[in-house]
Amino acid sequence: MSFKIGVITDSFRCPLEQAIDKAAALGADGVQIYATGRELAHDTPDDRVKKILRLLKDAGLELSALCGDIGAFDDEIVNIERVKHSKKIVDLAVKMGTKVVTTHIGVVPEDKNHKQYRTIHKACSELGRYADSQGVKFAIETGPEKAYILRMLLDDLDCTGIAVNFDPANLTMCVDDDAREAVRILAPFIVHTHAKDGIMLSKYANDPRYGELAKKRAWLELPLGEGDVGFPTYLEALRKIGYKGFLTIEREVGEDPAKDIANAVTFLRKLI
Repeated sequence: MSFKIGVITDSFRCPLEQAIDKAAALGADGVQIYATGRELAHDTPDDRVKKILRLLKDAGLELSALCGDIGAFDDEIVNIERVKHSKKIVDLAVKMGTKVVTTHIGVVPEDKNHKQYRTIHKACSELGRYADSQGVKFAIETGPEKAYILRMLLDDLDCTGIAVNFDPANLTMCVDDDAREAVRILAPFIVHTHAKDGIMLSKYANDPRYGELAKKRAWLELPLGEGDVGFPTYLEALRKIGYKGFLTIEREVGEDPAKDIANAVTFLRKLI
């Protein structure tokens, strides 16, 4: 099998232990866990960490990645504490045996001389060097900017500890970027992916299904296969670059996330 199927435990909207059991029951290969919540954080006691690792082992699940979202890195003063915090999450990843920490870093400007670009670049440089020293990849999630801009930042760094958590829906919904072309652009850096789908609502302003909603918001997350990602050709693009890692299901909306996740697992199994 070329891909592994994962689930973000928070997407089940239930306690972590239950979420792990649910993921295993669906036949997932692994899970991604938030390292910024009440059930797991950078300062979680070792006995609790060991218990989570036992639960994963007993369930036959890998830990695909930790989610280390703590906010953007676009303010130099705020970054002092956020960089320290993120380094501790990297340490937790080492302790838990995963090599990937995913995060959002804010919107990367296209202009390298922009103050926000320089601020983000500085934070990523420090985090990337630290991740390198620990054998971990600090993976930036796609979406706030087009793929070529993120690639510009990645090429501009002097370390290999910064990588990409590829979310095709974010690119589709937020910046109208073609997921398949974005895979080609970011290929050397992709270490983890999210399986999510959706649409940019401005493209559906005249569609009776979405017209009124398009007046209120910019994007809409939809179940896998119902949005504009185009999963068959997107997965083929991942195959072409030799990606063999996780497709980790993320479901942030919906009245019955467990059902949506189960359907997503079935959907992906048919494609891979």
